[in-house]
Amino acid sequence: MNHQMPHDTDNAHADVIFITVAVLENAVEAQLVASILGERHIRHRIRSHHDTAYDGLFQTQKGWGDLEAPETHQQEIMEIINQIRLEAARTTDDPISTENTNDSEPDQGGPL
Repeated sequence: MNHQMPHDTDNAHADVIFITVAVLENAVEAQLVASILGERHIRHRIRSHHDTAYDGLFQTQKGWGDLEAPETHQQEIMEIINQIRLEAARTTDDPISTENTNDSEPDQGGPL
């Protein structure tokens, strides 16, 4: 069962053809992209690859889901997605502080 989040409610443009612009990596990315595209009034659809019958198997093979939009917005959408992914990589690549917060000597790897 594919979950869809359609954001193309303007029937005046019903003849607009949507293409698959990108494969989204996860639900958080999908929500961020949908929010930004909504703010910019860019019509789009997000279709999850999750299928309960196969317990999400397709998501491991095809990615979390597809982002569809009019081809005229493809470049702008890809710039948005690339920026989101760059920011996500930057936060996950930040080293976690390994400072010893107590005043005792650091563990020397002795027996427990």
